[in-house]
Amino acid sequence: MQSATLHAPAGPVAAETSRQIKRLNWGCGPRGAAGWLNSDRQKGPGVDYVCDVRGGLPIPSESLDYAVSVHAMQEVALEEQVPVLAELHRVLRPGGVLRLCLPDAEKAIRAYLTGDRDHFVVPDDDFASLGGKFVAHILWYGHSRVMYTFDFAEELLLRAGFARVHRCAYRRSQSGLNGITDLDDRARETLFVEAVKTASS
Repeated sequence: MQSATLHAPAGPVAAETSRQIKRLNWGCGPRGAAGWLNSDRQKGPGVDYVCDVRGGLPIPSESLDYAVSVHAMQEVALEEQVPVLAELHRVLRPGGVLRLCLPDAEKAIRAYLTGDRDHFVVPDDDFASLGGKFVAHILWYGHSRVMYTFDFAEELLLRAGFARVHRCAYRRSQSGLNGITDLDDRARETLFVEAVKTASS
């Protein structure tokens, strides 16, 4: 198991000038990212916690500074979205932040309506029509069970106990936390959202 040694940001986010930051990469996929605590259902190099979040993470409550999930939440069934987010809420310290990188339904719909074929990373050999590309992209060949708009993501996060939900840009954070955007990718198709666990949560 590993944790990242990072410099804490200056200002109100952290009073210390240097401390050990504990950060979780949940739904990391087959290979964990260096400097993170990595969790996934599948074993792989650098995966510290091999488990299904729906059964609980083997991580103490209020022990992490922040958590990030990159294109994993969409594989969770609709009725399990809030319980999964609540489990991620549990492991964050008061003031901790969850950053989600989610498939953005609005961007996909806009691309379809404007005829922007380049938005959809679906080869013509799979689906040549714009509609076929749109559907394959939305469902990601059957892997995605949920799509997101900002207001929907906000509703789910608030129900899970988070507060101060923000829409963010690629590689931009309102948290001031060092390294929280390190795993951002797929900027063109992604909705970036951050939510804070308040001290009273």
